[in-house]
Amino acid sequence: MSSKNELFELFYDSKKKSTKWEKYFPIYEELLSKYKDKEITFVEIGVLNGGSLEIWKKYFGKKARIIGIDKNPKCKQFENENYEIFIGSQSDPIFWRNFYKNIGKVDIILDDGGHTNYQQITTLVESINFIKDGGIHIVEDVHTSYFKRYGNPNKYSFINFSKKSIDDINCTFPKPGNFNYSLNKSVYSIEYYESIVVFKINRNLCNVNKLITNKGIDSEIQDLASIYDYLNFQNKYPSLYKFKFIRNILRIISRNLIKLKSKKLKSYFK
Repeated sequence: MSSKNELFELFYDSKKKSTKWEKYFPIYEELLSKYKDKEITFVEIGVLNGGSLEIWKKYFGKKARIIGIDKNPKCKQFENENYEIFIGSQSDPIFWRNFYKNIGKVDIILDDGGHTNYQQITTLVESINFIKDGGIHIVEDVHTSYFKRYGNPNKYSFINFSKKSIDDINCTFPKPGNFNYSLNKSVYSIEYYESIVVFKINRNLCNVNKLITNKGIDSEIQDLASIYDYLNFQNKYPSLYKFKFIRNILRIISRNLIKLKSKKLKSYFK
């Protein structure tokens, strides 16, 4: 790891023990550097020896409010003037409601807690409405979604929930439809790294998408990419294409042809 990475240097200089996967450090820098020296509230789930809280305080600076959460009451001993520590279970919705009632909205959540599906999903869904626009929710060690000792593989694993959330975000487009449970009023982007999933929050970017056209010159070039004219029928038979019932038949044929051709992609999904 390059010595130029500030967080990596702070990690090794910390007087308190902390354990992190080495490849996380450049990801941290990419995600978190813009929050340095800002008045932010940063929450990390999983205190253990308190080492990482010390690192985050030094990294984000004096203006940052640093909060740790752990279910082990012994972790309270690490609380000092630089960071607060709350004791409670991240899988308990009541804990989260009381927590946010106490501290208000936050900018960054880093979930390095128990790593079970229930813990990770509960933390996300109970926290999402309390993350400010421009904030992020980071879930670490999502490789546990593939481990048997964490009850996986499982249809309801955290990683599968995050994949479902990709579909959820795309449902802000007018036509795909909606899920019964949705995060797409808050989450506008999801980023994946090895063992890390990041949910980006900005409610202004979660509006239903609209197609807009500028006032430039229209050269009336035919759009050959249109799925409604997969057979290039409009170009070949323009006089017939003007009839609506012909266009409707072409749409049905085109959709079925696209589905048929898509079967050739099967090998890429194995």
